[in-house]
Amino acid sequence: MDEMVAMEKHFMENKVESSLKESELAAKTFNIKVAYFLLLSLFDSFDTIEFIGIRSHHCSKQHSGGWKYSVSFACLSFDVCDLMVETEILRSRTKFNPVGVNWILAGIDRTVNTDWYLNSGPGTLQQTTMKRALHKGGAGDFNFYTVGPVTLTTVTRRIPNGRDEGVLGYATFPVSYRTNPLDDGVIVRTATLPGGSASPYNLGQTLTHEAGHWVGLYHTFQGGCVEPGDYVTDTPSEASAASGCPDRRDTCPGGGPDPIHNFMDYTIDACMNAFTPGQAARLSQQLTTYRGL
Repeated sequence: MDEMVAMEKHFMENKVESSLKESELAAKTFNIKVAYFLLLSLFDSFDTIEFIGIRSHHCSKQHSGGWKYSVSFACLSFDVCDLMVETEILRSRTKFNPVGVNWILAGIDRTVNTDWYLNSGPGTLQQTTMKRALHKGGAGDFNFYTVGPVTLTTVTRRIPNGRDEGVLGYATFPVSYRTNPLDDGVIVRTATLPGGSASPYNLGQTLTHEAGHWVGLYHTFQGGCVEPGDYVTDTPSEASAASGCPDRRDTCPGGGPDPIHNFMDYTIDACMNAFTPGQAARLSQQLTTYRGL
């Protein structure tokens, strides 16, 4: 909580002001260049994947409107890899298009490093070494890595203190780039990609959720029932993270039912389907202030 308060204090003191109304900010579109990295490994948690040796692959996609992301991936060469990556990008693009963000896959760079794959996690030496070796671009370039298996008995989107095999993914916030640029980016477990083994978290929504943090969004349950919560006015307050898909859940008085379908909650992938206009406006200001977009 103290870290979030400090981040918001810095944001309010340095926010690039706009004369646009919230609805106009939410509708704003940008064209940007982003380097996008995906790291896969030999010891994946998918079923029926065979290692076929190292080969390079690059591709490019174009999409009109919104933020344009030129994407570069780093991963191991499995036959299934390209299709899974392209499916992940397509689904993420669909989720972010309504808030003006388009992800464009520019290429796949495969890196074989068992230590990075098995041991990269929040704060580990392997994570730091991997990012320093592979990171590309600047504040507006989105670096995406996939690592390690998920222990399904402890699976959660939550980032605990220290390394936890149950972590599905984690991300850096825009404000963090100024103090540690090479750490910038998103890491998710390989098994969360579409078709992976981390059911019911294998429809690609972990990337959507973590990319939401990368563009400056907090959890919908941030701060519980106490204002200002997630600093977005149109996401009802939520006392705690939701799990599963609890229809009609309402944990805070007034304001309406909990936003269990929001990408920034902790529900299962099939339950998530929306960002709000308020979140679109916030991410617009965050990207303009910290990522120069």
